[in-house]
Order: sequence, then C-alpha cells, then structure tokens
Amino acid sequence: MQTENVGTFSLDENVWQGILLSDDAVQQITKLMQQDPQVKGLQLGVKQSGCAGFAYVLDLTRAPAEDDLLFERDGAKLYVPLKAMPFIDGTTVDFVREGLNQIFKFNNPKAQHACGCGESFGV
Repeated sequence: MQTENVGTFSLDENVWQGILLSDDAVQQITKLMQQDPQVKGLQLGVKQSGCAGFAYVLDLTRAPAEDDLLFERDGAKLYVPLKAMPFIDGTTVDFVREGLNQIFKFNNPKAQHACGCGESFGV
C-alpha cells in the first residue's frame, strides 16, 4: 500500500497534517467520481455515534461546503469539513477488499480506542 500526503494546512492557528490517501483509495474515489459527472468527490466527516463516541461518515458530494478542506491526489477529491479535522487529522484512508467485501478503512492516529464491533472510535 502506497500513501501520499496530499497537503498541510494552517487555519485559525491550527496546523493540520492533512489526510493520506492510499493508491487503492485514490483509484476507488476516482472510479466513483467517474460514475456520475455531477459528483465532485467524496466527503469524509464524523458524527457522534456508537459506544466509543464517533463514527466516520463517507458520502458522495455534489456541492462541497465553503468550509470543507479539499485533499486531492491524482484527480481523486476528498472533502473534509473543517469541524471534523480535530478528530481525523493525520488519518490514512485506504480501500480494501476482504473476501467479497470492499470497504474504505481509516487508520486514525488520534483514535485512542474503538468499540468491539469496529463501528465507532474515541479520541
């Protein structure tokens, strides 16, 4: 798995490491974007959920918000709401195939613990 840091950002005195995208994640995001020309990319956020506190939310986006940060690599675009950055800054996004399943996986250095079912994480 090869990853590449797609940017370092400084906003409101916070220095963000950015989001890392694996080659497989770039390939899958690009594939999803090509299926609908109105899709501008994927949006990665977090919501309060589960027994550990937070869950990742990944959706196609046609109209990114003004405060979304854009992480782009080789044409693949990942938008992250500014308010999510304190929870997921430095995360590596990967796309893996496990048997018949294909899913995005997140390696988040800020996650201190995860729930037993793997659906949520705590920081």
